[in-house]
Amino acid sequence: MLQHRPHTTVVLAMSADGKIADFKRSPARFGSRVDKAHLEKQIAASDAVLFGSRTLDAYGTTLTVTDPTLVQLRTQGGKPPQPVHIVITNSANLNPEIHFFKQPVRRWLLTTTAGEFSWKERLQMLHSTLGIGVQEYPTEFEKILVFETPTREIDILAALKQLATLHITRLVVLGGGELVASLLELDLIDELWLTVCPLILGGNTAPTPVAGKGFLPDLAPKLQLIEVQTVEQEVFLHYRLQRPAD
Repeated sequence: MLQHRPHTTVVLAMSADGKIADFKRSPARFGSRVDKAHLEKQIAASDAVLFGSRTLDAYGTTLTVTDPTLVQLRTQGGKPPQPVHIVITNSANLNPEIHFFKQPVRRWLLTTTAGEFSWKERLQMLHSTLGIGVQEYPTEFEKILVFETPTREIDILAALKQLATLHITRLVVLGGGELVASLLELDLIDELWLTVCPLILGGNTAPTPVAGKGFLPDLAPKLQLIEVQTVEQEVFLHYRLQRPAD
């Protein structure tokens, strides 16, 4: 059940052997232009995108909506040109000088109390080094959302419920595997789009769509295949998470 939270869709591209990056965790750029257009379409249909700090570290940027038709559809629907881009991280150990902070998007940070303190301290150090005021430098988050469990980790369920009150009704998750695993464990994912790309990466340490501790077969989340599309050498798989009522 949605439990008054955003409808949440995971969108990932992976190799034929189920890796979302190589063993060096290099930026995954093996998807085709068709896959990138598919991802952009999913992002354009959302109110916000959510991704972990490792994903941000790998790319240094986020994917914005650049297709004029998609931008027009958003504005016609009363939405801003870009969805909100939310970074989720316990530590907020982010580099404030990466290009992400210069992109024309609304940026939110979802973190812990310690993460909020760490980020603000890091930002203040940058401002002091550059000799400028906070308002003169674009490196900042519009909102910092702090939701913490008793073990001082991010309370994801509480955070998603709060997002719903902030007019986030559709959320797209862009990785990585640890974040997807956490959401699956809490039954907070509604759909998955997986693009299977025609290459094999291998590697014991190469990341997969779902990390974490894993699930035993009897307790594993069950999927219903909704749609299959084949475009040239890529296969697009669209799943819905099955719930007990199903």
